[in-house]
Amino acid sequence: MFDFLKRLFVKEKEEETGKMYVIAGLGNPEKKYFGTRHNVGFDTIDALSDKYHIELTETKFKAVYGKGRIGADRVILVKPLTYMNLSGEAIRPICDYFKVDSKEELIVISDDVELDVGNIRVRPKGSAGGHNGLKSIIAQLGHSEFNRVRVGVGKKPKEWDMVDWVLGHFEGEDAVSIKEGIESAVGAVEEIIAAGVDSAMNKYNSNKKKDSDK
Repeated sequence: MFDFLKRLFVKEKEEETGKMYVIAGLGNPEKKYFGTRHNVGFDTIDALSDKYHIELTETKFKAVYGKGRIGADRVILVKPLTYMNLSGEAIRPICDYFKVDSKEELIVISDDVELDVGNIRVRPKGSAGGHNGLKSIIAQLGHSEFNRVRVGVGKKPKEWDMVDWVLGHFEGEDAVSIKEGIESAVGAVEEIIAAGVDSAMNKYNSNKKKDSDK
């Protein structure tokens, strides 16, 4: 009995320690959008969910989310259900409810049409760069100083409309490259949590093709 109570106390203390991170992947919730360029944020959340056995079973704050741990730190994996352009309406309430410092403990994963397919960029802050999901988050939080992991989905061909491009699916070599990019995005999230955003930038930005610092 004493051993059981001791283990229970240790477990409770462990749950109280460590930071809590909100990790939000951006995308659109309907099935027709699954696997599209605009949904690589959702795909990265799925990869984190699988790796760390964190089930997204709770629906609240206009989002579906799940709680678990990555290393010593508590995490909340989030997929907004607002559709891309209103992502901030889900992320702001979650940060507020769980008392997460959005400048230090929020990580947002989004697609980026200025990066080659599978390349990623880690940034501690910045503008929306034309991305409506990031624009919504900035508007709702009232600042742009949150960690973000941008996953390259390739530049739009001249003959394509931008909406058709980001809502299109990966094909051929791009389908292979984006899987590698999602793996890199998972690694970048892990690095931010374990060693900080500067370490993640040094590890994941330095050997990639240069892009505009938006």
